[in-house]
Amino acid sequence: MRTLTPSQLFIAFSKIGISGFGGVLPWARRTIVEQEKWLSSEEFSAMLGICQVVPGPNIVNLAICIGTRFSGIPGAICAALGLLIAPSAVVILLGILYEHYSYMPIVQGMLRGVSAVGIGLIAGTGFKMMRSEFSYPPMLVVVVLTIVSAGFFHLGLGWVVLIASPFALYLAWRKANLS
Repeated sequence: MRTLTPSQLFIAFSKIGISGFGGVLPWARRTIVEQEKWLSSEEFSAMLGICQVVPGPNIVNLAICIGTRFSGIPGAICAALGLLIAPSAVVILLGILYEHYSYMPIVQGMLRGVSAVGIGLIAGTGFKMMRSEFSYPPMLVVVVLTIVSAGFFHLGLGWVVLIASPFALYLAWRKANLS
């Protein structure tokens, strides 16, 4: 297995943190899966799934998991710090600016535009991650079950995981045994 130094993780996650400001997941996936090829698409999706179940911000959990995988505890600390330091400084600065200029219509319009971009990036990443599931069509049952549980019935994450996990685990086991 490939190893990375804590400083490599810090630098990579710093770039992710500052590039994906407001919507880090699309940039994290692009960097980790497509550019650096540290994880396959399937590994990234599996790791992200685990990170969504445990308490805390998903992307921070992901940074910690990846840091631990490639460089142990020092890697986890460096990946998390890299992800958080620069955006935290930017948020503080933007908060100060917002306090002084939030009444201006142009500032309000800019914020609406930025939120639309964030929604588009998250949706695009979701579709990219779902693409790998099309290689095994029965897994789409889990996707539909998740969407119906969360979107139609408005169930919380814990309930959705409890409902969808048995089907997902069974189908993943079946897929692994067919390969």
